[in-house]
Amino acid sequence: MAARLPFVVSAVFHYLGPAFAVLLFVRVDVLGVAWLRIAAAAVVFALWRRPWRLLRDRDVLAWGAVLAAMNCCFYLAIDRLPLATVAAIEFLPVIALAALGARTRRNAAALVLAVPGVYLLTGVHLSGEPLGVVLALANAVLFAAYIVLAHRVASRGVGVDGLAASMLVALVVVTPVAGWAALPAFGDPVALLAGIGVGISSSVIPYVADQVAMKRLSRAGYALMVSLLPATATVIGLLVLAQVPSLQDALGIALVIAGVALHREPTPPPSGSPPPRRRPSPAARPIPASSGSRGHP
Repeated sequence: MAARLPFVVSAVFHYLGPAFAVLLFVRVDVLGVAWLRIAAAAVVFALWRRPWRLLRDRDVLAWGAVLAAMNCCFYLAIDRLPLATVAAIEFLPVIALAALGARTRRNAAALVLAVPGVYLLTGVHLSGEPLGVVLALANAVLFAAYIVLAHRVASRGVGVDGLAASMLVALVVVTPVAGWAALPAFGDPVALLAGIGVGISSSVIPYVADQVAMKRLSRAGYALMVSLLPATATVIGLLVLAQVPSLQDALGIALVIAGVALHREPTPPPSGSPPPRRRPSPAARPIPASSGSRGHP
């Protein structure tokens, strides 16, 4: 349970940010919201972590570019398609990552529960304009890349510092594309404060919690835990936006939570215990040495 707590924190704040962003959609262009989110998070991370030494790391550079593109694609997609559609498409590669790692019966059963739960919650359909679908698919691919890159950086023990550096890279990448759209917010104190709130609640708190979770969970385990996000979105919608879930939503929440509860990480072997000895195959037996040479086992 302790390994999953950081992700629960991440899941809650992941959707508090979009709830706060309601103030911005009527005041600032869609790309401007994306820029404000990244910029606010980048400033906080820079002051907190000072991650200058990692700005040349290839994984961090790639991670930052992915963060910039992912946020832009996400906001542009939900501007053209229903949020449920974009979320459903976004989770397709995430569930695929979980399937690749679910090699035990227990984890396979957990995935069997989580997949229909995500389907019920998000209402998978591809209605809408073609450009919106393309943007949603791009966001989904980028989200999968985010999981892979973030897990790779976290496994090296520089997760939060790597995240801070990647957010600075994301700000550099996104500014030529979306910086202009955020200019009206600087003349609107409410929009500016809301943008800071969106950045902290959407990118600082959940991403830091993500890094802590990734240190404790495998990539497949993290991907399966991500399936909790639609359930969290439903709860946040009820509490913050007064959106009452339907019976189908409630069933989806129950299935997702059941899948997360059933999932277990592989038990590592006790430290210091020798690995099991393997019997050598005939092909691995020593080759008799010829004259003037040594045989290699």
